[in-house]
Amino acid sequence: MSFTPFTKQQLMPQEEKLEIQRQKSDLYIGIPKETSYQERRICLTPDAVNSLTSHGHRVLIEAGAGESSSYTDKEYSDAGAEITQDTKKVFQCPMLLKVEPLTIAEIELLNDSSLVISALQIKTRKKEYFEALTKKKITALAFEFIKDDDGSYPAVKSLSEIAGTGSILIAAELMINNQFGKGLLFGNITGVPPTEVVIIGAGTVAEFAARTAIGLGANVKVFDNSITKLRRLQNNLNQRIFTSTVQPKSLLKALRRCDVAIGAMRGKDRCPVMVTETMVEHMKKGAVIVDVSIDTGGCFETSEVTTHEKPTFIKNNVIHYCVPNIPSRYSKTASLSISNIITPYLLQIAEDGGIESAIRCNKGLKNGVYLYHGILTNQSIGEWFNLPGRDINLIVF
Repeated sequence: MSFTPFTKQQLMPQEEKLEIQRQKSDLYIGIPKETSYQERRICLTPDAVNSLTSHGHRVLIEAGAGESSSYTDKEYSDAGAEITQDTKKVFQCPMLLKVEPLTIAEIELLNDSSLVISALQIKTRKKEYFEALTKKKITALAFEFIKDDDGSYPAVKSLSEIAGTGSILIAAELMINNQFGKGLLFGNITGVPPTEVVIIGAGTVAEFAARTAIGLGANVKVFDNSITKLRRLQNNLNQRIFTSTVQPKSLLKALRRCDVAIGAMRGKDRCPVMVTETMVEHMKKGAVIVDVSIDTGGCFETSEVTTHEKPTFIKNNVIHYCVPNIPSRYSKTASLSISNIITPYLLQIAEDGGIESAIRCNKGLKNGVYLYHGILTNQSIGEWFNLPGRDINLIVF
């Protein structure tokens, strides 16, 4: 790349230059039907589509894309979207919104230089995925990398809230299971000992699991190796609960007494196994394990991946629920959550005159970009897959 040298005149003090008013751009967004196994969510709700179309943008949705989130084609049509049976036509839109990452076959359907906004799920990707996107000179943003003004990751946090709350509701259902459950009501009834819940981990999933369990009247014990996380959890809950670092003896003692155990740990590559099979053997007959960490391997040694269709299995007389992607079980709530996060960004992209201007103006959105016109801009992806890349700040400034 060649650079033009500065002239003497350019280095002299200049008159103040006012920013030229940004030109608004019209978006043409495609939303295909999700084909990934167990994926039931959609990126935009009819209300979000209405918000976009009322600003003059076009939204093309594949027929039936919202059905698994309880949104009909008519609702989208009434909101101003165009409905089509032609999958290829949807993928050829200049901007594509998708919950799950694209497959290689779907990437082939894209037009060159398209903009793709979806989840990335780096641990399930292969090198070929990035090479295919690079070949098409795609600009790609990942939901989970987009940062808020406070430095948090809104999409990750929101879906973790759903997973945490959902884990307790799932456990409550399993406790009354007629075949193997204990026939217990989750909570605290006058004269009856409260439900005992053990949560392993102290992040957002754990916080919302604890909130829900406490709200139902359960006794909650939280274990994590980070004192900082445990302190933050207590502050966020605004009450004192039992917290402890992970000591095998105290964890085993808590597991022996508990009715429900929630796995909510995270690791850099794979989630650490915090509960051995021997510990599970000591748990009560009919106790429930909900391993939310199964997405990254699971923190119970006895955990095995299950599906939404067949979500549980029994091992050592303990009911295990190990379905990855718990938010997809609550597809409408999760869709609303994703839609509420992404819609303001879409409107901002249009207001700023396109993705190039938008990522110049918004550092949090820029953080979500991992490919820019086919150039890899995320250092961790480059190191993970041994791919060449460039710092986005050297390309867009």
